[in-house]
Amino acid sequence: MIRLRQNLDVQALTAEAFSPFGEVIEADPSTMRLINGGTTERFHALFSPDIAGEGARVIVNIFRGQPRAFPYEIGMMERHPLGSQSFSPLSGRPFLVAVSADEEGRPGRPQVFLARPDQGVNYRRNVWHHPLMAVGEVSDFLVVDRDGPGDNLQEYFFDTPFTILEPHL
Repeated sequence: MIRLRQNLDVQALTAEAFSPFGEVIEADPSTMRLINGGTTERFHALFSPDIAGEGARVIVNIFRGQPRAFPYEIGMMERHPLGSQSFSPLSGRPFLVAVSADEEGRPGRPQVFLARPDQGVNYRRNVWHHPLMAVGEVSDFLVVDRDGPGDNLQEYFFDTPFTILEPHL
C-alpha cells in the first residue's frame, strides 16, 4: 500500500487561533495586577483546570520531553474526556502543539502551532491533541491535569499519517 504524505503547516500560536481548543497561557497584560506591595506583577486567572468524575483531583507534574526528529509523522492523536491538560515550558525552549477538531468522534486534519518559550497551552476536556512535542533538545514542562478513577485517555490512529517538516524556530 502506498501512503501519500500529507504535510502540515506550522503556524504561530495565538490566543485567537487556538481558542477552539483551549487557552494560551502567557503573560496577558489585560490580566495583570500588582501584588506584594507593588513588587510583583500577577497575571491572573489565565486558565482554569477542568476535571470531572468522582474522586478526581487536579495534580501538577513535570514532564521531561525528548526532542522530536524532523520530518516528524503524526500518526495518532489523543484526548482526555475527564480533564483538561496544560503544558507550560520550564526550559526556555519553543515547542510544537498539534490539535484537531472532533469530526464524529475522530480527530480531523491536525493544526500545528509553534509555541514560544514564554507560552503554554491548556487543552480543554475532549480536545484531540498530539502528545508533547519538544523541539531541539530535552525540555521540561509544568503539566496540570487530572488524576483519579475513570478512563481519561482515548487514542485515535490515522490510516495515513500527517508530516511536519522542520519547523522554523
